[in-house]
Amino acid sequence: MLSRALPAQARSREPSLTRTLRAPLAWPLAHKRKTRAWGRGMKILALGLPLGAALLAATAQAAFAGDLKVLTAGAMRAVLVALVSEFEQQTGHRVTIENATAGVLTKRIAEGEPFDVAIITSPVVDELINKGKIVPGSRVEVAKVGMGVAVKAGSALPDISTVEAFRRLLLSAKSVAYIDPRAGGSSGIYFDKLLDRLGVGEEVRAKAKLKQGGYVAELVANGEAEVGVHQISEILPVKGVLLAGPLPAEIQHTTVYAAGLSASTSDPSAARSLIEFFAGPAAGPLLKSRGMDHP
Repeated sequence: MLSRALPAQARSREPSLTRTLRAPLAWPLAHKRKTRAWGRGMKILALGLPLGAALLAATAQAAFAGDLKVLTAGAMRAVLVALVSEFEQQTGHRVTIENATAGVLTKRIAEGEPFDVAIITSPVVDELINKGKIVPGSRVEVAKVGMGVAVKAGSALPDISTVEAFRRLLLSAKSVAYIDPRAGGSSGIYFDKLLDRLGVGEEVRAKAKLKQGGYVAELVANGEAEVGVHQISEILPVKGVLLAGPLPAEIQHTTVYAAGLSASTSDPSAARSLIEFFAGPAAGPLLKSRGMDHP
């Protein structure tokens, strides 16, 4: 009866008045819901912190595990390429390998090219130590390899069991491939001098197919040369050729490769670890499969 007696204007204000009276009751409920939501958010954040910290730690570790640059002479290339992936997985360091003849590498290092580890023939490493480019006492011999003869796959294997048989092969072959001695490769320098010792220098040089670096056996595989003479480890990886055998013992030339630490490396600890890894037992089976061995 009272509501009916109220003027129409008062009755129109009743809903807003009711909302105003209810508002103090609704606010605690809304605040409670917001508080719960905030609490849940904080719990999720707290649970995510360890994961975030782990991700940050992993990122930081990757950032601090820098790159290592290795300069290596010909015959060691295939072995190092096969080994570095395991080292990278163990340490987080990324290894880049650049390959050239011993002579070219000596020149590049002498001119100041930055690197972390050099793996070259032992005399060259000694020379670089004397020039202050490689740290004294860091030299470690890591591998040795002899020289052999390559012929095209499918052809008859020549007799190279004696020095005289090898000499006859050099004279009868239509062409002979080897590393250009002017490029500074140890096998090319030795073999060019050996030709004179065998008394066939003039004849063989007239039909020689010289390679500046890389795999001499590729010239045999593609038919440019009938016979190739190179380190055994540089013959075995090449498709389309066969290893006829090693040079006779009396004229065999064994190259010893040594690793040395750059005097200017920014991470000597990591570089030393890499040298130790190359010289360690993990390399043994791989060296043998490439025709090489530990010194």
